[in-house]
Amino acid sequence: MANLRITKRGNVYQYQFEIARVKGKRKYINKSGFKSKNEAIEAGNIAYTEYFNAGKPFKESKLSYSDYLDYWLNNYCKSNLKYNTIEAYKVIIEKYIKPKLGKYKISSITNVALNNYISKIVNEYDFSREYFKNILKVVKGSFRDACNLYGIIKYNPALTIRLPKIEKIDDNIKHLYTEEEISIILKRFRTNPTFICAFLVSLFTGMRTGEVFALTWEDIDLDNNIIYVNHNVYDKPKDKLGRWYLGTTKTTNGKRKIYIGNILKEALTNYKNMQDKLKKLYGKDYKYYHLENVKNEYGKLVETRIVLNKNGLKYQNINLVFTQNNGNYVGTDLIRYPFRIIHTQLGINKCRFYDLRGSYATKILNNGTEIRDVADILGHKKVETTENYYIRSTDNSKKNAVNLYDKNINLEVINEVINFKL
Repeated sequence: MANLRITKRGNVYQYQFEIARVKGKRKYINKSGFKSKNEAIEAGNIAYTEYFNAGKPFKESKLSYSDYLDYWLNNYCKSNLKYNTIEAYKVIIEKYIKPKLGKYKISSITNVALNNYISKIVNEYDFSREYFKNILKVVKGSFRDACNLYGIIKYNPALTIRLPKIEKIDDNIKHLYTEEEISIILKRFRTNPTFICAFLVSLFTGMRTGEVFALTWEDIDLDNNIIYVNHNVYDKPKDKLGRWYLGTTKTTNGKRKIYIGNILKEALTNYKNMQDKLKKLYGKDYKYYHLENVKNEYGKLVETRIVLNKNGLKYQNINLVFTQNNGNYVGTDLIRYPFRIIHTQLGINKCRFYDLRGSYATKILNNGTEIRDVADILGHKKVETTENYYIRSTDNSKKNAVNLYDKNINLEVINEVINFKL
């Protein structure tokens, strides 16, 4: 379809643009009689926009960006995004977008204004590049839908905005666990088998924290040495039925199977045997859980809550792996106290349970695993995600790379020619 054309006919101007063909013949919309070229351009753009929107005249919105963001959250985000993502968007909108841009009409905000906004945010706050990218994602998504989904604005001013160069050093660098640190942690918590086993699962599989604590025994095939990653656990504000929910994996690629070795198989087997004994020991006082589907507070998305069984009633139990001795399920809270000890008493600062994921990825890659296989094990669709966020080089890996290259290219002639003498 051709662009808008402006032509002069005598003393007046005319606009014309091509529309959809009918029976293979070209069709046009045109109008003449405008006193100036600018008048013809303005009228032609309005007519073209109306045609492009199936005959619906475009009316400039007087809606503030602040009010639109509320509308966008309620009508798009709450119907299409996961709970944790919505909560993160709320914080970004209320703290970092509304105070700067909320007072302006959404139709008056330009790409220049948005680029200036992003630059000011980067200069004002000492966030990681990843958090700035999240702010940018909210801005871009909100304007994209305002233009393409709701027709509130004619064009999307956020198409060309991007983050400026960030010179700040990111202090939130992922921690690579050393063998010495792992030994110290395992020895310190040898009397806490639930934490030890969860720690080993992440150490030997690279699973996300929420994936580890979402595991049920049905997800673990000890006969064939496979863990099936099907779920992720997340929490919401607590009510009388609890706060833990079983959701889908972070991405579609996150749903996967991971092969495990003999060390982890033995750990899980022993842990399961111990848990079975605890169930007998506690008897009727042991806590069991089931799943209940509930509509979230927005009334559109159905969520699956982990609910404690009531005495005297029959349920289809969910066999959660990582629970306290009496069966009490506390989700990812189970690692809070151990990591407080790790930071304050063991002196391993700025490490997280989640960092076991990056440590695992770096280790298996340095041991010769193909990057595509590493990405698949971690549940990444793109290998770039694995490379950019989960793989780090170490002094040892760099030394090993040099030594391996020396070994592979160890030609006799080199030894002869480097024996330099006067």
